[in-house]
Amino acid sequence: MLQQRLIGYPTETNGELAFEELYRMYFIRLFRFCFSIVHQKEPAEEIVHDVFVKLWEKTTNPRSPAITNPGLYLYIAVKNRALNYLRDNAHGNIEELSERCDQHIHFNADPESLLLSAEALQRLRTAINQLPPRCKLIFSLVKEDGLKQKDVARLLDLSVKTVEAQLSIAVQKLAAALGR
Repeated sequence: MLQQRLIGYPTETNGELAFEELYRMYFIRLFRFCFSIVHQKEPAEEIVHDVFVKLWEKTTNPRSPAITNPGLYLYIAVKNRALNYLRDNAHGNIEELSERCDQHIHFNADPESLLLSAEALQRLRTAINQLPPRCKLIFSLVKEDGLKQKDVARLLDLSVKTVEAQLSIAVQKLAAALGR
């Protein structure tokens, strides 16, 4: 049942197993993303859990439309819930989404896969953390979380050209920081 509702997701013999795998695959990424918006651990966890509960309800309801891209669906749902949380709990100061993500988006590169020495890896992490907030967020979503540029554009309500430009800026700044 679940595998029929999530188009493009690997099919399993049991819908619960497929859902558990989806949960394990996305929970940490979504939590980090949500935390970068709300800056509070408990609300971020609750928001991500609520999104997964809603996803389960949608996928088990035969009248709900099929979800063709579960990853994008999850990111957009978490973003919307996080922004709703901020709106409902606002204390007068509203910030740009990309500005709130500055200190909480981290690039966790695997040194073996990148074939970088520990020193070069540290320089890379430092350079990534020095990127402008929006640039770092876009870089993280594309390079770390594996989202497509068009999906990031849709998620952040930006044009694809803006995402491409921000990625270009990130790559240029990282190359300069690494001396290439």
